Amino acid sequence: MEDTDSVATLMDSTSSKIQQLQKAFAELESYRAVTLNLKWKELEEHFHGLEKSLKRRFHELEDQEKEFENKTMKAQEIVKKREAAVFAKEQATLQKLQEKRDAAVLAIVNAREKHRKVSSNGTGIVSDGGHWTPEVQEKQVDSVSVAAEGNLEDVKTSPGSGNVELMSYPKLVKLCEEMDAGGLHKFISDNRKNLAALREELLLALRDAPDAACLVLDSLEGFYSMDVPHQDAKKDANLLGLRRTCIMLMECLSVLLTNLDSVSDVISEDTKVKAKTVAEEWKPRLDALDIDASNGNSLEAHAFLQLIASFGIASDFNEEELSRLIPMVSRRRQTADLCRSLGLSEKMPGVIEILVNSGRQIDAVNLAFAFDLTGQFSPVPLLKSYLNDARKASPVKSVNSSPTAQIEVNERELIALKVVIKCIEEHKLDEEYPLDPLQKRMIQLEKAKADKKRETEATKPQPKRPRANGAGYGPRVTNIPSDKLCYARAADRYPQQYVYDRPYMYAGPTDNHCPPLLGSATYNFSQSHGNYFGNSYHYQATYLH
Repeated sequence: MEDTDSVATLMDSTSSKIQQLQKAFAELESYRAVTLNLKWKELEEHFHGLEKSLKRRFHELEDQEKEFENKTMKAQEIVKKREAAVFAKEQATLQKLQEKRDAAVLAIVNAREKHRKVSSNGTGIVSDGGHWTPEVQEKQVDSVSVAAEGNLEDVKTSPGSGNVELMSYPKLVKLCEEMDAGGLHKFISDNRKNLAALREELLLALRDAPDAACLVLDSLEGFYSMDVPHQDAKKDANLLGLRRTCIMLMECLSVLLTNLDSVSDVISEDTKVKAKTVAEEWKPRLDALDIDASNGNSLEAHAFLQLIASFGIASDFNEEELSRLIPMVSRRRQTADLCRSLGLSEKMPGVIEILVNSGRQIDAVNLAFAFDLTGQFSPVPLLKSYLNDARKASPVKSVNSSPTAQIEVNERELIALKVVIKCIEEHKLDEEYPLDPLQKRMIQLEKAKADKKRETEATKPQPKRPRANGAGYGPRVTNIPSDKLCYARAADRYPQQYVYDRPYMYAGPTDNHCPPLLGSATYNFSQSHGNYFGNSYHYQATYLH
């Protein structure tokens, strides 16, 4: 607004400026030596024209400014109305959502009450030639409607809600009720893709087992298969899956015991004696394991410690011997809880010291945070020491002697950087150990790795490609007479079979137990109807598998 007033003031002073110019022009005429063709009247008309043009443009700009202000006010009013409408819709949506939640809770309560009535009346599941009874049908419909409302998890975790009818895997309950350890193993193996949901429902299914501890103990049979040699156990996928299932079952038993008031109701003394016998049989097998070779991820050591913790027989074993096994399982996520269950919290400083001395500082940092020992074992120096160890050259080859050795060192440092960055982020150590230098170094190593890969691919010799018609590279005919117009025979130009000297391998994923496909790409002629060139020669169409 101040700019507009100043412009108006300047335009009002135009007349005075013109008068001053007139006086200056008259004074100039008094000093002229020759007669000027330009008259003052013409100058005055010119300036008055400019003045009128400026005033007209100024008024137009004022009108446009007022119009813009009006449009802005209208737009603000529209925005306010829309905000009010959106807020009203949000409130209505929240109200509908609350109504649906209330309806879902009511459906859950009704389903539980109907299940209790059916259970108390002793109504059978099947009657009259295999038809469902009305009570059971109505109960199933309610359970399905509850699942459609997205509240199936609440139904599964609520006590007395009827695990058989409301669970996603009702066969689990049947297997537990029948104490079928072999069938339980097979069912878990077949549904391993949904292991998270299966684990939650397994906790509920074990409650319905007549003797959950005995069932879990029976499932441990075959953990050490006599058919598989010790050196091949790491490569047998079926055996590894069975061992992981055994560990999961023992973990579920531990969780079940923590939610019960009396452990003796689930694990009898006879079962504890059997569990101790199994542990004594497993213990000598652990002597063949190497702490460094297992790299803190030993399934055998984990299963042994979990067996002792789940069945509550830790007092029958030496704590010092048990603590020596902890470095074998230091990388597994259950290690901290497992140590607490075994009563080894006081032994953890010694375990962490062993990990530090063996170059496994990451595991040491994780356990130090889990047991509040960061004052005794400072995390940042341990992480820096881990990086320094990774940057060291290979003791077998010197860096200057072979480029491959430098590539291995860079790869080891890159992996170490990723592990350290993840540890810093998990334990929120970025203030004590900034991430920027580590991330820049990681980007530098990744770029060098990509450049080296491109350089290797560029220097790799490229195999010759066959012709599109699959004819291959036949001998060139050079003894053709110059005075005759003739061509080589079709058999010479298009040999009937050409086999590549170089076999092709199609590598597949290693976790699906499918052998790699080895073979040679063969192109030959077929007498069946197929594809032909315009000159009637048959060609083999290629397929990519």
